[in-house]
Amino acid sequence: MSARHAAGRPCPQEPGSPPRPVLDVRRLTKSYGIGTARVQALREVSLEVEAGDFVAIMGSSGSGKSTLMNILGCLDVPTGGRYLLDGTDVSRLDERQLSLVRNRRIGFVFQSFNLIPRTAALANVELPMAYAGVARAERRSRALAALKVVGLAERADHRPNELSGGQQQRVAVARALVTSPALILADEPTGNLDSRSTEDVLDVFSQLNDLGRTIVLITHEDEVAARARRVIRLVDGRIVQDDRMAPPVTAVPEYGSETPDVDREVVR
Repeated sequence: MSARHAAGRPCPQEPGSPPRPVLDVRRLTKSYGIGTARVQALREVSLEVEAGDFVAIMGSSGSGKSTLMNILGCLDVPTGGRYLLDGTDVSRLDERQLSLVRNRRIGFVFQSFNLIPRTAALANVELPMAYAGVARAERRSRALAALKVVGLAERADHRPNELSGGQQQRVAVARALVTSPALILADEPTGNLDSRSTEDVLDVFSQLNDLGRTIVLITHEDEVAARARRVIRLVDGRIVQDDRMAPPVTAVPEYGSETPDVDREVVR
């Protein structure tokens, strides 16, 4: 496999073949420690996530959901099994290629926002493109479009300490989608938010999913998982539930009417 494909472009498919899943996890295992201290965090986990799906992965502390998230985000490697991201077997990639995959094919949203404190929202959103070598003018255009998607274009010059928690998380979502990743991976994205801000952020995820974005969300909250289209539950490193949910009826934010055109600008 070439570094070009690893650098963020999906591998070619045979004409007429069925669409491949964005995530293809096959009998994944992960263990830590040795001997009597050995802990089995994942036990032959297998799942597929199709393009455009919205999946919530649930589980209590120690269930293996954080370990699975780290593997899906190419932040850790499994002990056994295979993981294909958008057709790429990530186990065959070197560190440089994995770094490129993380930057270009996965959009991360974390509980703690991970914004640079003394940097404006616009510059925070530009960061993944700066690492990818995108020209400054294009970075600015695409970052502004991404902020418009999440309803924060008018806050582009505000620093994180000038934004509410919900607004900071929406900036983080804009940063996650600005490189047009194959997958948006969100780890407890509403864990630090009040109920109103939680609804605002979940509305943004729903809007993005309606536009075809693939989202995998890690959560322990039933109310958050209820916004997904599919819920997977882990217990002791095994999948014990995998249910397709009825689509929720949610209010559309005021900025939603402009989202489709702006999203096309971001992903060009």
